[in-house]
Amino acid sequence: MKNYIIEFIGTFFLVLVIGLTGNPLAIGVMLMVMVYMGGHISGAHYNPAVSIAMIFRGLLSVKEAINYILSQLAGAFLAAIFVQWVGGSVMQIAPNDSASVLQILAVEAIFTFALVLVILNVATNPKTEGNSYYGLAIGFTVMAGAFAGGGISGGAYNPAVGTGPILVDAIIGDGNTLSNLWYYLVGPIVGAIVAAYVYKLTTD
Repeated sequence: MKNYIIEFIGTFFLVLVIGLTGNPLAIGVMLMVMVYMGGHISGAHYNPAVSIAMIFRGLLSVKEAINYILSQLAGAFLAAIFVQWVGGSVMQIAPNDSASVLQILAVEAIFTFALVLVILNVATNPKTEGNSYYGLAIGFTVMAGAFAGGGISGGAYNPAVGTGPILVDAIIGDGNTLSNLWYYLVGPIVGAIVAAYVYKLTTD
């Protein structure tokens, strides 16, 4: 249970900062501190794509991953409600109108790939076990991805970040972001699975 509580809390604060600031630096810093907060307890995934990669890595069972993902989705959903409550407007996760479907999916996949590959190498590889920089590496990866691709795809790189706010928009907003949901499921999951296989290819 403690793992799922940590996953809920970490995802909540990540989505909260995204919704209240949209600032890549603040997002990266919040993720970094949440990773340091919960890494020794749950592994600090805060991202269903990461949890899926951990199945391939052999560090989570399918049942555990499902519980992780449900906790992450709950945290993201509650954070999006909080953003609406304190900010007065529904949190929007959406790509640039000028971006094509392929461009959106590619950006979501490639930066999720980078994030998951970094996590697998700095937080799960026996050769880097016990390092003190894993939180920095993970936070800076997300920050760089948000700066580089946020203006194209919306910069979720995380199915929970996409799903929570979009569901809140569908329930209490106008629901005009619901059609974007699949981008933030397909792109990050594909990127995470590819990263898991590349990790195996380059470390085994």
